[in-house]
Amino acid sequence: MSAAALSVVVFVVFLLALYLLQRYGDLRKQQRMVLLGTHLSWYLCFLIVFVLPLDVSTTIYNQCIHDSLNHTPSVSQGRLLNQHNTNSTFKTSVPKVCEEPWSYIADGILPVFWRVVYWTSQFLTWLLLPFMQSYSQSGAFSTVGKIKTALIENAIYYGTYLLIFIALLVYVAAHPKWKLSWTAIQTIGITAANTWGLLLLVLLLSYGLVEIPRSCWFSSSNDFLLAKTYFKVAKLAAEKAAAEENLANVMEEVADTCVSVRFNHSLRKCVDTILTKCPDKYREEMGSNVESSQNNSILPTKTGLVNLHKKVISAVQAESRTWVQWCILLDQIFHLEDVAKNQSCPQRIFTHSFPSAHHSWIQRFIYTPTVEWYWECVCRRVFYRLLAVILALLSAAVIWSECTFFSTHPVLSLFAVFVHKAEQQHIYISMEMLCFVIILFMCVCVYSTVFRIRFFNYYHLVPHHQTDAYSLQFSGMYVRRVKCSV
Repeated sequence: MSAAALSVVVFVVFLLALYLLQRYGDLRKQQRMVLLGTHLSWYLCFLIVFVLPLDVSTTIYNQCIHDSLNHTPSVSQGRLLNQHNTNSTFKTSVPKVCEEPWSYIADGILPVFWRVVYWTSQFLTWLLLPFMQSYSQSGAFSTVGKIKTALIENAIYYGTYLLIFIALLVYVAAHPKWKLSWTAIQTIGITAANTWGLLLLVLLLSYGLVEIPRSCWFSSSNDFLLAKTYFKVAKLAAEKAAAEENLANVMEEVADTCVSVRFNHSLRKCVDTILTKCPDKYREEMGSNVESSQNNSILPTKTGLVNLHKKVISAVQAESRTWVQWCILLDQIFHLEDVAKNQSCPQRIFTHSFPSAHHSWIQRFIYTPTVEWYWECVCRRVFYRLLAVILALLSAAVIWSECTFFSTHPVLSLFAVFVHKAEQQHIYISMEMLCFVIILFMCVCVYSTVFRIRFFNYYHLVPHHQTDAYSLQFSGMYVRRVKCSV
């Protein structure tokens, strides 16, 4: 049963990470190493939500076995005297009975499992993902050129860290009271990485503990959602216009380059590679204008073509992303406006302004217009407010437990009290469910904050397959850095 439970958990988490990768990234167009690194990072981070409760129950059971094996029976003698005789009674304490949990994992498996997860995560965070970020952003036309660019950028980045580390190492080595060894250096490196993760965890978790209940509460108000969506549309309209203008300017530069570099030139292969990244409408115009135009432009250099290639990729991605977001926001506005109109409908039948021509069997038999009206106009408000109250209580419990974590006598942490009660009664399934809910809520607070972070248009996670490779790997690095701290 334990092997089956662990196997099911590993498989379910694999599918969950794959679904999120498919939702945010494009599995057909993006590079395989980018997809592999991002999927593995998310996969290892989501594993702790499901495997850690099994580890808790297994550890408690092993501790119970250890205490039972080290049990020394104590004998207490008491004498009862009466008029006839003297009796001696002996009371021997009974060893503690340990019940094996349904999800018990054999000894030696979990330590190896966590060691593999930890060092694989470190390799992804500090080596593979930064390298793949630079590789995917490179505008070089060959694999060797992209690798060279990535190595140079990462050498500059990590060279700075190495100089700081060497300076601190020399200071520690010169101190007369401190002695350095390989184990001490390894411990310092692990501690530094975990400290950086703890700092990120405090920032991300503190935001998520407040924002998630707050967003659920505001989601119960259709007027608030409509006003917020109007604001998003106004903001996105400006971004969309800027992206289209930038794409047009870049396409003009590509057109000039296409004219200046003729078909018999050595750089023509690079120009053809750039043309494959351009939208179809621009590529057709450039192809028709090449023969009729005169070559009066200055020939570009190989470095100039590399920079142009990088700009084309970025401009096309930005224009496509804003267009998809624009269509999604328009659908959201139409739906929210329909909800506002249908709230005063006496027939209690939900009517769409732009009804779909095709209806699934769920819409025909289960989610009918009447059911949709009751959900959108009545039940949705109550559901989200109740959910917001529950999440707010969970946030308060997490904050209280974090503040009282180090108090063992008496135990003040609510979660510790619940786990201890379940441990005493050997209710392992309740203990695992409690640990699962706690860890899941904390991970949702942290990971959702990472997914919401946006640095202008340089890093931005966008659903519907519109997230670029750099943003995918950025999110993979940061959810991995806070995983061990969680």
